[in-house]
Amino acid sequence: AILTKIREQASRVQPSIALGVGVGVALAACAVYGTRDKKHAPPCNNNNNYKVAKNGKLHNVDNGTANGDTCGGRCGAEQCALCRGDADTDNKQNIEDADETQSVEEHIPGLNLEFIRQLISLARIMVPGVRSHEVAILSAHTLCLFTRTFLSIYVASLEGSIVKHIVQKDMRRFAMLLLQWFGIAIPATFINSMIRYLESRLALAFRTRLVNHAYELYFKNQTYYRVANLDARIENADHRLTEDVSVFTQSVAHLYSSLTKPCFDLLLIVLTLATYSNKMKGNIFIGPSIATVVICLTGQLLRLLSPKFGALAGEEARMKANLRHVHARLIAHAEEVAFYGGHKVELSQLQAAYKELVAQMTSVFNKKLWYVMLEQFCMKYVWSGTGMVMLALPILTATHSQRDGSSISDRAEYMTTSRNLLNSAADAIERLMSSYKEIVTLAGYATRVSDMLVVFGEVARGRCVRAVHVQPHAAFQVTFRDNSPVPDGKIVYTSDLSIKLRNVPIVTPACDVVAAGVSLDIAPGTHLLIVGPNGCGKSSLFRIVSGLWPVFGGELHVPRPCACAHCADDGGAPAGYCTSRPIMFYIPQRPYMSQGSLIDQVTYPSRAAA
Repeated sequence: AILTKIREQASRVQPSIALGVGVGVALAACAVYGTRDKKHAPPCNNNNNYKVAKNGKLHNVDNGTANGDTCGGRCGAEQCALCRGDADTDNKQNIEDADETQSVEEHIPGLNLEFIRQLISLARIMVPGVRSHEVAILSAHTLCLFTRTFLSIYVASLEGSIVKHIVQKDMRRFAMLLLQWFGIAIPATFINSMIRYLESRLALAFRTRLVNHAYELYFKNQTYYRVANLDARIENADHRLTEDVSVFTQSVAHLYSSLTKPCFDLLLIVLTLATYSNKMKGNIFIGPSIATVVICLTGQLLRLLSPKFGALAGEEARMKANLRHVHARLIAHAEEVAFYGGHKVELSQLQAAYKELVAQMTSVFNKKLWYVMLEQFCMKYVWSGTGMVMLALPILTATHSQRDGSSISDRAEYMTTSRNLLNSAADAIERLMSSYKEIVTLAGYATRVSDMLVVFGEVARGRCVRAVHVQPHAAFQVTFRDNSPVPDGKIVYTSDLSIKLRNVPIVTPACDVVAAGVSLDIAPGTHLLIVGPNGCGKSSLFRIVSGLWPVFGGELHVPRPCACAHCADDGGAPAGYCTSRPIMFYIPQRPYMSQGSLIDQVTYPSRAAA
């Protein structure tokens, strides 16, 4: 109902005003949604039977009802014993709540219902509840904006009184009002500085919430590896985690100020102008009616002729990320490039990426040139002329005809006060109209951040999407569901430290079948050397055994990931709290040096975890 109301308002009034309602609803809704309890996952619907190795024996587990025996079943239910991860048939890929099964769909960023949905979803993360730190900053920020509006009206009235006493040549009263004007400047400047300070703090608080949430997803179930190697929907995740999140939160905080304060200004200034017009015995309806018609017409004109800033901003961010990625590749493979003498090729790739970015930015500048010209003409000249008419109408249509000095000073006071108030109102409307560009630009970054979080959640649950190549005549065929490969293999955790493969196919993330079925038994203490030509599946086999790649078929028996997997049975640390080192340790092909001292290198990752 809220989204329907916003859509109806957006079709009648200015897009920026409609989004102001949307932002307010999002920030209010997120506080309510943040305090509610999360949905419980549905009961286990796992209809398969699994075998769990325990104490050297195989136990049958039917539909997740066996006590103490778990399988990590792919149904995603939290309450199912098979789904808590002690033994995993899906490579620990179903760990999120069942209500987070959304997917990324391609769409053009812009001011639409999809953007409102994304904004509300992200607002629930940025403002988790009514008692959160962000709500306190937001409340203080709103109070400062409201106070600044009253100060603007008071200063305009004070300047009008100063002009009135100048016309009356009242030096004593003029001096007193001038001192008041200097006195009010102190709290006014403090409020202005506080608004900027709270806006920066609000952006930082929003960024902290989003970064913590994104990092939690990014490091859950080896998502950082799967996003880069098993999924093709996100390019340059590091750029989205840093630059895009930063720009998005800054835009949200600034947009809240750009929409909230102008709305306060317009509401209070219109009431004040009506009061002054009534004092001058003039018609209080003609001027506002003319202004409303002019603003609506110019707003619709600007909306129709506005470029698609959201899509342009998203494309520019993608090209910036691509340029950064090319630089990162060169740094990571500098030695290889130097050995091959491939500096010319790398230079051409860098120049191509930069030229692509320059062409996109030039296109944006060219489109902004004519739009800004039209925008300035409408807001600076058309609105200024309308303001002159609004100022003149109450005096020209006044019912009295006094021409004494008192009436002249009153009219001078009215003109000065009304002119200042109209300038503030015009500035408020201009910010609302100009915020349309900020809104559609924000939509581009909101799409990138929202899609990133959705992909992280899906990859953590095991749903990876990428372009695959299926061999039509391979001995093993990968099963697909909803255009995604389905891992049908079973993983059973053993307690005797043995490794067994029963007809396990070696399948790459691109669904290339390297080996149709591998059967292998490795007893504890056995020394084994696997040799073969490049591409035969040596490294791929260990990626499957270590859990980096899914098991598409057969049955894999491996030791538990860490010793604390028995904590619940042995009465040790609570389940899920790992204090032991891993049972199996895998050494990668390429050496990795972590940040820190020599002792940090030797003890990695145990020392970092401790």
